[in-house]
Amino acid sequence: MPIKSLIRTIPDYPKPGIMFRDITTLLADPRGLRTTVNELVNRYTGQAIDKVVAIEARGFILGAPIAHQLGVGFVPVRKQGKLPGDTIEHHYDLEYGTDTVEIHSDAIGAGDSVLVVDDLIATGGTAEASIHLVERSGGKVIECCFIVDLPDVGGRARLERLGYTVFALCAFEGD
Repeated sequence: MPIKSLIRTIPDYPKPGIMFRDITTLLADPRGLRTTVNELVNRYTGQAIDKVVAIEARGFILGAPIAHQLGVGFVPVRKQGKLPGDTIEHHYDLEYGTDTVEIHSDAIGAGDSVLVVDDLIATGGTAEASIHLVERSGGKVIECCFIVDLPDVGGRARLERLGYTVFALCAFEGD
């Protein structure tokens, strides 16, 4: 079953000219969700991974079952002020302004091998910020994985220029 066929496109959301790739239709399909998680778990089975770091919020939907199936820890990357314990943060630029993401300061140990997970890569800003958090904690990112890549937006190329391996189950080119 092609996962891409289960992803809905919503034109002009959140603003005119944007083609929003909505994974909720994929997640609502039991076979599609199972196939998505299984394909990602199969890719990483047998690799030395200590933690799955998942980006708020749709990344959590994938990251938790992947971590569970691989038998490794799960670390949420959250927007500033959402985690209750001691945190480390990373500020990054958005198209219009800045944002901040955080992880718990004790979530990743020195030398931990980390898989970064999110639903979609567009500009790559949040993924890059998450990578900085992993590395500041002493971890090493082994790969960044996504359901959807929007190659024309440049996020994948951005991360690859920085030396990171990127994997996506499907790509929507041209928008």
